[in-house]
Amino acid sequence: MNHPNPAIVTQAGARRFPRWALLLLCFAYVLPGFLGRDAWKSEDMAALGFMAELVRGTSHWLAPTLIGLPADNPAVLPYWLGAWAMQLAPSWIFADFAARIPFVLLLGLAMVTTWYGTYYLARNPLAQPVPFAFGGEARPADYARAIADGGLLAFIACLGLLQLAHEATPALAQLGFSALFFYAMGALPYRRSGPAVAAALGLIGLSLSGAPSLAILFGLGSAALHYMDREADGADTASKPRLAKESIAIVLTTLIGAALTMALGLFRWKLELPRATWADWSGFVQMLVWFTWPAWPLALWTWWRWRYQLFNRRISRHIALPTWFVLVCILAALTTGSSDRTLLLALPALATLAAFALPTLKRQVSALIDWFTLLFFSGWAFTIWVVWIAMQTGVPAQPAANVARLAPGFDPSFSFLTFTIATLATIAWAGLVKWRIGRHPAAIWKSLVLPAGGAALCWLLGMTLLMPPLNYAQSYTVLVQRTKMQLTVPGCVETLGLGQGQIAAFQFYGNLQLLPMRADANCPWILVEPLPDLTAPPTVNTSTWLQHALILHPANSGESVLLFKRQTPTIREYSTFPPLSEPDAGEMSEKK
Repeated sequence: MNHPNPAIVTQAGARRFPRWALLLLCFAYVLPGFLGRDAWKSEDMAALGFMAELVRGTSHWLAPTLIGLPADNPAVLPYWLGAWAMQLAPSWIFADFAARIPFVLLLGLAMVTTWYGTYYLARNPLAQPVPFAFGGEARPADYARAIADGGLLAFIACLGLLQLAHEATPALAQLGFSALFFYAMGALPYRRSGPAVAAALGLIGLSLSGAPSLAILFGLGSAALHYMDREADGADTASKPRLAKESIAIVLTTLIGAALTMALGLFRWKLELPRATWADWSGFVQMLVWFTWPAWPLALWTWWRWRYQLFNRRISRHIALPTWFVLVCILAALTTGSSDRTLLLALPALATLAAFALPTLKRQVSALIDWFTLLFFSGWAFTIWVVWIAMQTGVPAQPAANVARLAPGFDPSFSFLTFTIATLATIAWAGLVKWRIGRHPAAIWKSLVLPAGGAALCWLLGMTLLMPPLNYAQSYTVLVQRTKMQLTVPGCVETLGLGQGQIAAFQFYGNLQLLPMRADANCPWILVEPLPDLTAPPTVNTSTWLQHALILHPANSGESVLLFKRQTPTIREYSTFPPLSEPDAGEMSEKK
């Protein structure tokens, strides 16, 4: 017995989201965070360091290193993209910004492919709304576009996307390529050449971006689901031979990607099973809840309302495919050390599942989402404005004191440009709220307009009004400047225990020649990671090294360094790296 389709949508409900508004929302979300800042700690800075090593020629392209040390994340393609952008950029573009340009495009790619992947899944006959006895139901293409608009809005609204999607790291490259493969599997029943190329690029790009295990699971599982699909082009018009050929091609592409990663030494199967403690499981659940909000409750509702089609004898591609992506990412996040960056790859598929809940939501639930979103994001926007006013005027006193405590030494300044942008964004939010509570056609995506608009608003306000103190606290620029002032004797600098982000910052923004501590280095200086109490570790030979200074990070004592001077140095010729672009890389933060 076939259970009825839960989607009941009229043609009026399939109204498309205005394209100018959707594009403006995407630009307002993507660009802030990539502009007007230094590289932040620590993955963002470390990735920039590997790119700079490739540009200088001090690292092998097939095995990127930083002062001879391999990357913590076994990836090559993201570093290649950043390095190529730095090489091709004109001299008047800052090198660190040039390296972010490919990642701006990757985030845009993730948005575009999320929309199109959702669109083609909504074209599936099993996903279409119930036909009415006397007509008036939504037309297939219009319904699919409205669902795709909702999917993109749900993707933008996810809180976990905010910071990680605005860093030039392998995680963002993985997001872009996994979303590209997700689109390919959604569109393959309706297109041939385009999705085939997208599937190959997505799987191989994902493998070379540091996630070969996920690429294998995505590829093999999607190939199996594609072969079992019987409703791709209509009522049983998809033939078994064609489905078999396409599924085999997906499997072969998956194996090619795995072979490339093995040949480059990038395949590292790393499992870290969670401990059976309440704290660990509670922490993971809390991270899962906030990271995927507000898509996860809508996805749960989708699984419930479409459950008969998910477990029916005929595979429901529009539910099964995104479900596979989400489950793989959740299990991988549970068994890997970087759970948040792994979970990032689930957001396109989770947003698609959230979109399929929209045709089944009751009016009361939709109103609850609107009011909660309105209060949540309006409250955060108000808080950001209050903090900015306190920085500028000292009133209210408590927020100003909090900024001074979290970013000691920071000197606020007024920028008319950022103030204007933030003001216009706030006015736009007020107009969006007025539109939502006013009279307008009942489009099915209306419940996700405020979540997406609120997330974009708060991110834009944070990256304009609060960018100076955030950049001061989240970058290594001040730490590098303070360290260079202490280097009274020219020469190379050895390192002991520093993180890759710190090493990259001293090389990129300080133009220092760093070497890992070894017997033949014979440098006059050494930078050491201190113990938690900011004292020297016992591995430092005090008969050779004399502590010269403790250099504190302005906002995080855990990022501080100890500077030691060799007591009887044999000073080597002082060497610095040439700047990667004009003006001098060491002056980048000041110029910004």
